[in-house]
Amino acid sequence: MTAARRKRIAWGLRGVALAALLAYAAGRYASRSGGLVVVEQWFDHPVLLVGSAVVLIVVSLIIEFEFCTEVSPVGCAVGVVALILGSPLIAPFVIMAGDGRIERQAAPGRTDRVLTLTDVSGFSIDPVYRVELVSGSGWSARHWSMGTWNTRGGYIERADWSGPDRITITGRTKLTVFDVLPDGSLSAPREEALPPKH
Repeated sequence: MTAARRKRIAWGLRGVALAALLAYAAGRYASRSGGLVVVEQWFDHPVLLVGSAVVLIVVSLIIEFEFCTEVSPVGCAVGVVALILGSPLIAPFVIMAGDGRIERQAAPGRTDRVLTLTDVSGFSIDPVYRVELVSGSGWSARHWSMGTWNTRGGYIERADWSGPDRITITGRTKLTVFDVLPDGSLSAPREEALPPKH
């Protein structure tokens, strides 16, 4: 293989690696409150996209490099094999520590507004919930964060719709209320006292 052809192949692989990193950046940006749900679901995968980019860059360096000794290709080959075999070994632990069970509640009379509770506790015994509102449908659906709530200490006992445009998170000592604005986004949270128990 000529040096010019090796260089073209190497830069092609680097271009694919850059595309993978840009896709991950778009997915990471969409994971913020107000981001597009579809973009986050497709591209917010650091193990897959960043790992692939690293492997492609290493392979491009090996292809472009002109080996001067017999030991050099062996060392590079060992490095590539370690990268390729290491990713599947790490991935199950990342997946296990990621999002778990998801509960969904549609707003009264509105199918385009859904309250979601996602268990993000990973290896913890006590559930930790990420509470979000998904507004819209299809490509235009956006998610709005209401925070991450721990069940330990009674910070969250339940989250539900208390009206067509109102979400209430019930804790042991207080209520946290969010209003859904006409554009589907959320108001700032406000705290209310728990009603007296009879």
